[in-house]
Amino acid sequence: MTQTPPPHGTPEHPRVAVRGDARLETDPETARITITVTARGKDRRHTLDDLTRRNHHVLELARSYGQAVEKLETGAFSLTPELTQPGRNEKIRAYHGSVRITAVLNDFTALGEFTTRIADLEMTRVNGPWWGLRPDSPAHAEARRLAVHSAVQRAREYAGALDAHLVALVELADLGAENTAPPAPLAPGAPRGRAAFGGAPAEPAPALDLEPQRQTVYAQVNARFIMSPPKL
Repeated sequence: MTQTPPPHGTPEHPRVAVRGDARLETDPETARITITVTARGKDRRHTLDDLTRRNHHVLELARSYGQAVEKLETGAFSLTPELTQPGRNEKIRAYHGSVRITAVLNDFTALGEFTTRIADLEMTRVNGPWWGLRPDSPAHAEARRLAVHSAVQRAREYAGALDAHLVALVELADLGAENTAPPAPLAPGAPRGRAAFGGAPAEPAPALDLEPQRQTVYAQVNARFIMSPPKL
């Protein structure tokens, strides 16, 4: 009858503990941009009307790209009065309105054109893109698989250095695999294209040529094995 090795180390069945690491580079799957629509005026209602019109234009333009824009979300809205010098006779000088929209695209061919067309709109600012992978991207699973292989290979090398071999796996602890895409919105060097406030030009601007930024995925695991008695 074969005796099962104990889960802890013993002189007859020593335990070897290793860490497996993996680093995988892959193409991005999504590109995220933030769009800030603004309006300014002395009349509150007119400012709100301008903001509503511009916001509607942005949303309709984004929806015209169909499945290329896989997510469209409004993040924040504000309408703030700008006051004159503080005091008893202070008055409202103007109203400032803004709406922030986030768009996630999965078609990088359409991305350059979409970004340029948004930037052409009046009183609209565009930031991004920020490239990324989806949480369920196969790249994460592949990185974890490579990390496990790294751990097994490392343990075999340790055992082989003692003229021993691995007998059993007693523990495999996942330390996580995470995408190192730069966090939004202020990661240095992350945005590959940016357009500032401005009015619409007479002719459509050419589409931006945006080169996707390669993504790096890391994975680490801790593994513990039982090995045969070493030859010391």
